[in-house]
Amino acid sequence: QVQLVESGGGLVQAGGSLRLSCAASGGTFSSYAMGWFRQAPGKEREFVAAITWNGGNTYYADSVKGRFTISRDNIKNTVYLQMNSLKPEDTAVYYCAVDKESAYLKVVRASSSLYDYWGQGTQVTVSS
Repeated sequence: QVQLVESGGGLVQAGGSLRLSCAASGGTFSSYAMGWFRQAPGKEREFVAAITWNGGNTYYADSVKGRFTISRDNIKNTVYLQMNSLKPEDTAVYYCAVDKESAYLKVVRASSSLYDYWGQGTQVTVSS
């Protein structure tokens, strides 16, 4: 069983930045691919970014490409999402998740149904 705890959300003005963190415990964090997803009120949960077990490959949704950066620290068992140039449409609850089946692979996956463990989420609100 893997436990994930997100932090770093908050209220920020458009154009500002936030850095989300997701601390993992249990399991073998350093072997797992990790993803960030978000869900806005009344909308489906959507993919934001993902990273391979060793950080060698990353993948982003088109809506955040060039503004967000996913990274990880396998010593600290933590994955990060640096969010710059934030827009009001980025407002959502952000979740991190574990993809165990992509352990030690060079690929990442964007479908939320393929992820096994989820954090409780952290709210990001961007004001205009």
